Amino acid sequence: MDGSILVVESEVSARQLLASNLRNSGYKVLCAGDVAQAESLVRQTRPDLVLLDWGLPGIPGCPFTGRLRRDQRTRDIPVVLLSERTDEHDKVAALEGGADDYVTKPYSVRELLARIKAVIRRRMPQLADDVVEIGGLLLDPAARLVRAGDREIDIWTTEFRLLHFFMTHPGRIFSRTRLIDEIWGHDAFVEERTVDVHIRRLRQGLAPTGHDVLIETVRGFGYCFRTERSGVLS
Repeated sequence: MDGSILVVESEVSARQLLASNLRNSGYKVLCAGDVAQAESLVRQTRPDLVLLDWGLPGIPGCPFTGRLRRDQRTRDIPVVLLSERTDEHDKVAALEGGADDYVTKPYSVRELLARIKAVIRRRMPQLADDVVEIGGLLLDPAARLVRAGDREIDIWTTEFRLLHFFMTHPGRIFSRTRLIDEIWGHDAFVEERTVDVHIRRLRQGLAPTGHDVLIETVRGFGYCFRTERSGVLS
């Protein structure tokens, strides 16, 4: 498990403790003390998850969650809201406002880490270490292994990340711009035709076992990884 987490917490000691525990668990950590700092970091880095305190100065965490959900570039970023509020209606308001989970203070670090991991696994499965198998094609991210039956498939690092993203989001159509954001990062200077080059390399790697047919070109938009096509079944 890896990925980047933005911690938005106004209290310095609490922010530092959260950051330390997250780093010890293998995450890259960014920190902000208010919404203005958080918005700047989100634009610059697009973190994989936002850990957000409800009681921020100025704009509280719950309205900021709504902002993230309304923005095209940030609406898919998972949000875990931290709060001292224990009333059920507060939790319901947070979840209905776009938060993926709601953790009340005080909390145990072990529980918080487990819930963060569960949210990432659900919302961003490409960051998890779970083995994925579709149509007889198996991908093990921890071992960096791709196999079809007894045959190991050798592909380069970028193609591996691309395949992992596809296999954890089967059936969805992704534009080249979205693939650049997910595989290279939104700050990368990568042209859209570069995506086509890596798709071609990935198909070449999968062709000997016939799994190249699972990667479908959607004319005028981008690419989709199918779970069933041309006799290859999920």
